[in-house]
Amino acid sequence: MVNKTAVRILTEKGLRVTPQRTAVLDVTLNLNNHPSAENISEYLRLNYPHVPIGTVYKILEAFVANGILSRVKTENRQIRYDPVMEKHYHLYNPDSDQIADLFDADLNKILENYFQKKIIPGFTIKDFYLQVVGNFSEEPAS
Repeated sequence: MVNKTAVRILTEKGLRVTPQRTAVLDVTLNLNNHPSAENISEYLRLNYPHVPIGTVYKILEAFVANGILSRVKTENRQIRYDPVMEKHYHLYNPDSDQIADLFDADLNKILENYFQKKIIPGFTIKDFYLQVVGNFSEEPAS
């Protein structure tokens, strides 16, 4: 089954629509849990058993390069992928390896104001990311 959202995103970004790209993007959008390449590959095997992990990595990197996904690193430096491109932060529980999104306009303003005023010699700030490490009292809904 063709995922119309995945096809639309690929088309808008000027990428060729292939079954593999559509499937990888569809899985990433629908898993909704900041999956790793390995998570995506395992899920793909159910419907696309012949897509090698190397192809999954290449597709994910193309998506990052084209602003479709961003990379999120966990405490143990594992790379996970995030399809939410609007400004947000991450709450990470290392015990469960769960990542949840935090959208906070007030925090955006505080950090933007701080970094607009902060001068770091020899360095130009382009963007910033925040990951808060802790434990959830309840696991967030996926």
